[in-house]
Amino acid sequence: GTKTEYPITDDAAIISRTDLSGNIVYCNEEFVVASGFNRDAVIGQPHCILRHPDMPAAAFRDLWDTVKAGRQWNGYVKNLRKDGGYYWVYATVVPNIRDGQIVGFTSVRREPSREKVIAAEAHYRSLNGS
Repeated sequence: GTKTEYPITDDAAIISRTDLSGNIVYCNEEFVVASGFNRDAVIGQPHCILRHPDMPAAAFRDLWDTVKAGRQWNGYVKNLRKDGGYYWVYATVVPNIRDGQIVGFTSVRREPSREKVIAAEAHYRSLNGS
């Protein structure tokens, strides 16, 4: 259920790439395992299929504004699993630049520190006004 947290192990790097519109064009095995989605089911899907309802829109606005400006974004993200559970990650998102043009984005997600997750939860709750 939605209250079940899936733990990310410290050696896992969850990697996905999207096109400019945020549609998934690549994901690694760790992504498949953590999200619970079949690889074939996510390729071509918008990355927001992983968006957890607890995540405030403002956090994603900041992410997109940053990477579309050609800069790296780092932050804590609560993702939704296919089974309704969730997993927290520390995400690094970078624009993929080819010939001076942004052609897509790569996200690498790792196990977050628990203290930072607790802080992020409180911050996101305040942004969501709850």
